[in-house]
Amino acid sequence: MKKTIMRSDIVDTLTLQDLCRFCHAEEQWVIELVEYGVLEPKGSTTGNWRFVGTSIVRAKKARRLHRDLGINTAGVALALDLLEERDAVLRRLAQYEPI
Repeated sequence: MKKTIMRSDIVDTLTLQDLCRFCHAEEQWVIELVEYGVLEPKGSTTGNWRFVGTSIVRAKKARRLHRDLGINTAGVALALDLLEERDAVLRRLAQYEPI
């Protein structure tokens, strides 16, 4: 009987190139997202930027807003902030409403 080895492929940090590959985006677009505060990398230059794994989710949402709705980068930043605020309000409301 063959043994199955469990392996975790959790992404801890990503380089700029890794994030671009995951999101199917160009580096310049990701740099714009950083400039507008959509993504917050660690590091001082693009060459040593490191993104946390959750940046993939945020960048993919930004990509869909840009691609599907034609929203510019400033609009994407605003839309993502509003979506996050809405989610936070819904979570707080759920604490007070029994299901």
